Amino acid sequence: MEFVDIGYTAEDSDELRELDVYLPSDAVPVEPRPLLVFVHGGAWRSEDKRDHRIFARNLAAATRLPVAVPNYRLTPRDPSGDDHFRHPGHAEDALDALRFLTTWPGPPGVGLLYDPHSLYLIGHSCSAHMLSSIFLDSSSISPSLFPPPHLFQAVKAIIMSEGIYDLDLLLSSFPTYLAWFIRPTFGQYDSYAAYSTTTLPLIDTHIKWLIIHSKGDTLVDLPQSEAMYQHLCNLYGDHAPTRVQRNTDQLDTEHNDILRGLDYVDIIKDFILKLDH
Repeated sequence: MEFVDIGYTAEDSDELRELDVYLPSDAVPVEPRPLLVFVHGGAWRSEDKRDHRIFARNLAAATRLPVAVPNYRLTPRDPSGDDHFRHPGHAEDALDALRFLTTWPGPPGVGLLYDPHSLYLIGHSCSAHMLSSIFLDSSSISPSLFPPPHLFQAVKAIIMSEGIYDLDLLLSSFPTYLAWFIRPTFGQYDSYAAYSTTTLPLIDTHIKWLIIHSKGDTLVDLPQSEAMYQHLCNLYGDHAPTRVQRNTDQLDTEHNDILRGLDYVDIIKDFILKLDH
């Protein structure tokens, strides 16, 4: 059972501010279960929730949990001038979608599809930056991204794969990314250190994190995930062994190809099953 093109803002219909919900079977669960939310990547400038229908169906079937996939507005591929959609707007849309999912009563005549007090979030590529900007404290640079308390407490775990976290470190490995998507998304700066999520402080220690990186990824290199993993371990200190995990040796396919196979789905499923015990 699937519910598609659900608007998550009070404004007029906008397909870039809609989400889809996939259930693991054709029946609405008797007792609402936790919700998985997958936020797509695409360098802040491409992709759509519809691109990930097969992944969402596979994830719902494997975990037996409902899966939500939101869209968000994108930076134009060929922006003219500086007056265009950019950071933190993408993350603000993702935050709006998450707020909506914690208060939505479900489709009319159907009712609640999941437990709004129990969310597992999944960010891939640029959306790993978006989620870490929201659920670590980026209020000094992007105060609009600070999550409301009810949402923060509802998020039990965050899974991030092939993530972008440190923009300057990324540009040291891939200098052509500056013109391709970093400058259009964040503006022109000599350094993007202010937007690095590997320097952000914790808001609270209850969220558990899984950092995933494929050995076959040629678009985002392993130092990104290693930097975030080490940062989270430093933040959590003695709690790190039970709060922060990584998987950097199991996958060997390309950046987006991990979404097309079942190995990635199994990694997520196994992580969630361990959290439930």
